[in-house]
Amino acid sequence: MAQSKAARESQDQIAVQLSRTPLFDLAVEQKARLTAFAGWEMPVSYSGINHEHEAVRTTAGMFDISHMGKFALEGKQLLEDLQLLVPSDLKRLQPGAAQYTVLLNPQAGIIDDIIFYYQGEDESGRQRGMMIVNAATCNNDKAWLLANLEAGSVTLHDISREKALIAVQGPQAVAKLGALVTEDLAQIKAFGHLEATLLGKSAFVARTGYTGEDGFEVMVDPEVGVQLWRELLDAGVTPCGLGARDTLRLEAAMALYGQDISEQTTPLEAGLGWLVHLESKGDFIGRQVLEQQKASGVKRRLVGIQMLGRHIARHGYPILAGTEVVGEVTSGTLAPTLGKAIALAYVPRKLAKVGQELEVEIRGKAYQAIVVKKPFYRSLNRPRV
Repeated sequence: MAQSKAARESQDQIAVQLSRTPLFDLAVEQKARLTAFAGWEMPVSYSGINHEHEAVRTTAGMFDISHMGKFALEGKQLLEDLQLLVPSDLKRLQPGAAQYTVLLNPQAGIIDDIIFYYQGEDESGRQRGMMIVNAATCNNDKAWLLANLEAGSVTLHDISREKALIAVQGPQAVAKLGALVTEDLAQIKAFGHLEATLLGKSAFVARTGYTGEDGFEVMVDPEVGVQLWRELLDAGVTPCGLGARDTLRLEAAMALYGQDISEQTTPLEAGLGWLVHLESKGDFIGRQVLEQQKASGVKRRLVGIQMLGRHIARHGYPILAGTEVVGEVTSGTLAPTLGKAIALAYVPRKLAKVGQELEVEIRGKAYQAIVVKKPFYRSLNRPRV
């Protein structure tokens, strides 16, 4: 049946309300399938999720991640001031290094997971850094930072809509991106970064990503981002959407904010204890709760689960131990690389050991599953930190 004029106008109005990245027109040009995500109109896929997923695992793929929040920070004691807001010891960072960490509320719940890139001191002695945050939490993160940093001590420049951000991921990422950059990208360690010259223009290049593969995230002016996308496309890099980004990160057991982690989960419950540096730093928001959890043990843990058949455990599906519901799936998919149905789920600590047999309820029926070691997939191509 033909769509009514009112329905078409309604859809157009919804589309207008969504933000669009500087690369949106390229996605339309390349006939990407689009969806609403965190207030943005974003590509889900271009050539198919499995094809894009395989390209990242075997050659190279690229993602438009310009929707993510980008904060440029500076202050005389920037690292010391940020120490109060995260459980990780940022003072250990040297210029050109980065830390994946989390912003915590007083209950040690995760406000957001972030990456902080330390850029060192400028000529006036002010410390500089870049913080990348999730799109859905960008405004809340900004408000939290401003509310909890001493007034006048740190300057925060929100450049989220001023810059394009492109992730180039896969075994050939160094070669594909390196051909367009003056500096030697092979010399950058994992979580290393530098201000580089790309296509003759200034660029922020970091050896980070959300796929479990080697790769880079590149922040540039919008017009440079468009040119970079076209150059990489001509070099054979596969355009990828949010669908492949999700299957790739889940195989690597990387948490998705709002599903696997939230303000109701602590880093110790979420398997992010390696971010919590209680011994080497002083006070921070949520410290007391984490000290108590570490002393007594958490009541639940985020575990990796593999289905023993082909049924797929999806977000929200109940986890069973016998007839008792003991948790629920936070993320789940059929892993393209592994050919197995995998999931993440919170379960009681006593059931969180590898080899534990569980069941997942799918449309009223229980199907066998087992707790397995995370990550589900580990690349041999990733460089060391």
